[in-house]
Amino acid sequence: MEISAVLLIAHGSPERVEDIPEFLQNISRGRPMPEAVVKEVQHRYSLIGGSPLTKITKRQSDAVGRALGICAYVGMRNWHPFIADTLQQMVSDNVGQAVAICLAPHNSRTSVGLYKEVLLVQRAPFPIDFVEEWHDHPLLHEAFAEKLRAGWSKASAEYGAKLPVIFTAHSVPKRTITEGDPYEAQTRETAELVAKSMPEIGEWNFAFQSQGMSGGEWLGPTVEDTIVKLKAAGHTGVFVQPIGFVCDHVEILYDVDIGFRNFAGKLGIKLYRAESLNDSPTFVRAVADIVRARLAAMPQNANRIAAEKLR
Repeated sequence: MEISAVLLIAHGSPERVEDIPEFLQNISRGRPMPEAVVKEVQHRYSLIGGSPLTKITKRQSDAVGRALGICAYVGMRNWHPFIADTLQQMVSDNVGQAVAICLAPHNSRTSVGLYKEVLLVQRAPFPIDFVEEWHDHPLLHEAFAEKLRAGWSKASAEYGAKLPVIFTAHSVPKRTITEGDPYEAQTRETAELVAKSMPEIGEWNFAFQSQGMSGGEWLGPTVEDTIVKLKAAGHTGVFVQPIGFVCDHVEILYDVDIGFRNFAGKLGIKLYRAESLNDSPTFVRAVADIVRARLAAMPQNANRIAAEKLR
């Protein structure tokens, strides 16, 4: 009997420092990376003890599968388990249809678009409904707001005053935006919706982080420039919430927790951060809600998926 399934797709990240060269070659599709870049990435991974991305994504997948009562799979573009290998496993498991959702809620051809290309190339022998974007899902905003409320309230109490908030998302080459990519507008919309649910934070800021090492003009403002601006305004503390990421990995554990914290510290500013969503129950509900609706809309599955939302 054929079954329905969900495929969670992510960038991928090795857990071991020694796997970094191969991982970077996967990202560059075989083009050699400058030795300085390889060494720097290895250094960052060594400082955080490796990336937990794969383990957390598996926990997210397991939780979504339990919530829906269907099989859930993980496929990575640049590391194990690769999307192609996961699709083969799904065929072996007799999957008859699936919803594929990227763990990147904001649509950009530099991320979501590349994941979709892999699926198209693989030509799975069963229908796959690919979710292009889900940045405006109410449960996603609720999940971020829960983390913001808990972290900001605690940090502000410790600091002794209301901390200014910086929402962040991964930067992309500026040319992608000028060519019509919706990514910038969607990341800013998510920040606005999260901030709207927490009016007590007052004014807030938005910045792009983790600009690439390959040169060219990347989307800003940067987090560093935003911290400098807040310093000039008299602030000695800031609270960061990355809303462009849904779990801990190097862009959080190094870029924010080490890089930005050290940068702020040199300016006499204390930096706090919201916890990542990881396997937050509300986040799991958001993903499950999207998948349930998409499966219900697929003809073969219209009578097999419960219509009600998760409670």
